[in-house]
Amino acid sequence: MARPVRITYPGAFYHVTSRGNEQKDVFKSQRDREKFLEYLASATERYGAVIHAYCLLSNHYHLLLETPGGNLLQIMRHINGAYTTYFNVKRKRAGHLFQGRFKAILVEADEYAMELSRYIHLNPVRAGMVTRPEEYRWSSYNNFIGQGTATSWLRVETILNYFSKDTKEAKQKYRSFVEDLLGKEYESPFKNTFGTAVLGTDRFIELVTSEYLSKKEIDRAVPGIRQFKSSPVPEEILKAVTTIMGGNEKLARQVGMYLCHKFSGKKLREIGNLFNVGETAIAEAHRLLSRKMETDSQLCDEVEKVKDILRI
Repeated sequence: MARPVRITYPGAFYHVTSRGNEQKDVFKSQRDREKFLEYLASATERYGAVIHAYCLLSNHYHLLLETPGGNLLQIMRHINGAYTTYFNVKRKRAGHLFQGRFKAILVEADEYAMELSRYIHLNPVRAGMVTRPEEYRWSSYNNFIGQGTATSWLRVETILNYFSKDTKEAKQKYRSFVEDLLGKEYESPFKNTFGTAVLGTDRFIELVTSEYLSKKEIDRAVPGIRQFKSSPVPEEILKAVTTIMGGNEKLARQVGMYLCHKFSGKKLREIGNLFNVGETAIAEAHRLLSRKMETDSQLCDEVEKVKDILRI
């Protein structure tokens, strides 16, 4: 089987995972975990990596990682390579520690950063290691909610700013956002991953692949990409929303924000300018409407009618 294509460019976001060879533990002690975090810190200093969230389990880890320099491979060679050397020397062993290449899914940050950070922080709960995410020491969750000692190299503000520009309020809202899923079954955000390589809207996938991959690489990385239709522009979305929900201006506005954020492929700033609000308000509207749709079947039906008009 051919290796998946790495889509790399300056400013890209990735969800990165790497598992132990033969599913064996890669973290066997507190010092192992501390050492791995030291290598994350040095990756930010030496290679410009920006780490937005992390979680270290026994036999694998998760990172939400940004590469301002477009140097994903260099960053990961440093992290996995340095840690493997440390682990092997400490235990007088040789050979591979991690199973094959690390897995990196390119992520459309505005669309999925919040959800992926929640997914990462709930890993220890899903694994039955703890009952609440703040009980797990080896994730970035407590940095997000303001508990314990802050980690200087971790960039929490990017995700917290989706909830509020006020730090205290953002931490409270983020905690509620994560706790909303405690004790519930929920779908993995990766169900929407396209071609095992990209997690984002159709427009995002078209843009990054056409800009950064050759045709041969596109066929390998994301087969079927050329069959995508263009995403609806905000004006088309708002017209369809008005057609279905014109009688309730406030709700129509919320649905318009939600659908523009989810399907137009526009940046938060562009959508915010359209509605004369800040980027945080768009992210918050998306989150609140998603929650409301979980219990409001009539609203779900109306949103589906809008989507039918737009053929999305």
